[in-house]
Amino acid sequence: MTREQYILATQQNNLPRTENAQLYPVGIYGWRKRCLYFFVLLLLVTMIVNLAMTIWILKVMNFTVDSPLVLQSDRNVTVNARNHMGQLTGQLTIGADAVEAQCKRFEVRASEDGRVLFSADEDEITIGAEKLKVTGTEGAVFGHSVETPHIRAEPSQDLRLESPTRSLIMEAPRGVQVSAAAGDFKATCRKELHLQSTEGEIFLNAETIRLGNLPTGSFSSSSPSSSSSRQTVYELCVCPNGKLYLSPAGVGSTCQSSSNICLWS
Repeated sequence: MTREQYILATQQNNLPRTENAQLYPVGIYGWRKRCLYFFVLLLLVTMIVNLAMTIWILKVMNFTVDSPLVLQSDRNVTVNARNHMGQLTGQLTIGADAVEAQCKRFEVRASEDGRVLFSADEDEITIGAEKLKVTGTEGAVFGHSVETPHIRAEPSQDLRLESPTRSLIMEAPRGVQVSAAAGDFKATCRKELHLQSTEGEIFLNAETIRLGNLPTGSFSSSSPSSSSSRQTVYELCVCPNGKLYLSPAGVGSTCQSSSNICLWS
């Protein structure tokens, strides 16, 4: 036996032996353990309820990844915009009868290039589309003046500019041109039609110019043969007030002989 082994054996024999040593348990027992289990169970139930409520809200509000957002209401749906002071700056209301927008400026832009298709503010309304198409049977009604570079009817449809109770005025600083490439141009009115040129002339260029329903003046000829034959040629006469009338043509002018029609106008 070595010295180290002898010393170790001697120390073990000299240690006091304790009998009936008390053992203390380590952990949570009793009512504390039951409270801990209760809180863990309550937390688990709360998490399950929150998860179920979240799934229910996503299902009811139609929150999906691929579908658009849908807001539904039994009445109106209103979206408000406010500034940093809480003041209302814009409002969009969608109701059963109308869609109302209250703002300083309303714009509709194209999805491709972002250009303005429609804009409205207090001063003007701008339509930026290439074509404005009105499909109503009564056309478009304007309360005041209209400024446009081009007015065209649909194919195989008539173009009508009508003012039922007032006058119709077309103005342009460099002239107004009305053309019908493949049909007739007709202008009718109830009372009088005035063609006026203040600094130029009125030029009628056509193969045939007809003035219908002109009054015919009376003309008596001394030749009996001429009175018995049917009159087929007439002379166009003008009264001092500008009224036109027809006079039976003769060897010379017969306007003076039948000028009594000017007294009836």
